[in-house]
Amino acid sequence: MMSRKVVITGMGMVNALSSNRDTSWEALKAGKNGIAPLELMDTEGFKVNFGGEATDFDPLTVMDAKEARKADRFCQLAMASSVQAMDQAGITDLADPYRAGVIIGSGIGGMLTFEEQHSRLIKRGPRGVSPMFIPMMIGDMASGLVSIRYGFRGANYCTVSACASGGHAIGSAYDQIILGHADVMLAGGSEAAVCPMAVAGFANMKALSSSNDNPTGASRPFDKDRNGFVLGEGSGMLVLEEEEHAKARGATIYGEICGYGMTGDAFHMTQPDSEGRGAFGSMSQAIRTSGIQAHQVGYINAHGTSTHFNDKIESGAIRKVFGEHADNLKISSTKSMIGHLLGAAGAVEAVITTLALKEGILPPTINYETPDPECDLFYCPNEAVKTEVDYALSNSFGFGGHNVTLCIGARR
Repeated sequence: MMSRKVVITGMGMVNALSSNRDTSWEALKAGKNGIAPLELMDTEGFKVNFGGEATDFDPLTVMDAKEARKADRFCQLAMASSVQAMDQAGITDLADPYRAGVIIGSGIGGMLTFEEQHSRLIKRGPRGVSPMFIPMMIGDMASGLVSIRYGFRGANYCTVSACASGGHAIGSAYDQIILGHADVMLAGGSEAAVCPMAVAGFANMKALSSSNDNPTGASRPFDKDRNGFVLGEGSGMLVLEEEEHAKARGATIYGEICGYGMTGDAFHMTQPDSEGRGAFGSMSQAIRTSGIQAHQVGYINAHGTSTHFNDKIESGAIRKVFGEHADNLKISSTKSMIGHLLGAAGAVEAVITTLALKEGILPPTINYETPDPECDLFYCPNEAVKTEVDYALSNSFGFGGHNVTLCIGARR
């Protein structure tokens, strides 16, 4: 089974820069910033009043009004990126729908629905709660709705591992194909947690940047003056196929999932392992399972949250994995432009990494102004880097000590 290869034939993403994959990618290459004062929630009394909202997103572009009313925003975002990915892949007919599945990760699920229905419970009592509350709120509903849309009857579930959810979904979908259980998988992540409870909770635990006077400069991964992450929303999706299946139908191949690694810190609820052992392990596994050598990796789309602990520990772990080659690596955190999408982050960043390899353009880390001696690598500061790279890693690390690293190979 290990002779099977998993290629990428379709991609979709929605984020604060655009609800369109291609427009978003052009903005990322140009180093544009999608962080702004929040428009979709009332921020009066909140410690933080900015974030990365997908303000141009309209669910009615991918759902009819009745469907949209029955779907939480995270499901709507998932559908939008799935439609983009499936349209690009051009899959119109399945010989066996049981060999096609959907795995979509979400760290939180339908939090907006939860807030709304809880308010109705308090104001109107039990009878005020919608009968659609449960199916709209549960985290697996994005994968359920997408599978219904496309008739995929294979593996169908949700990965829930905080900010590693999207990466775990893609790794799990890769396994389905490698093990021979599927020929096609739609995999990724979706999150719509820019809402009062999440903003208040993250702000009160001092995880968010509080730079209300400078929203566009608030997300500054690896910069000495970083002071917390910026909350964002969005979705990313990949169509994964067994290589011969893709070639047989004449599909365009954009990249390859070569392998992945996943580990647990076993250290702390919210802080990464101080010695970077989890990050070291996931990157090392991703390289080993891909059958390549560390020096063949040329780019890393870092987890790069713009928090004090993550950025220095991730940088240190990269040095441990790559040794002297670490100084040759190009690294960037696209969270500097779109914020941290929690459970969708790893999926959106996998899409970005695939596009970067395909075009030979590595997106920048913007807002990088003051170097930090504890983050001493090359982070593609403020401008994209044009260079061809054969292999890249995409890191995602989550609260609870969940780590996943995808290894993506170029197909030009």
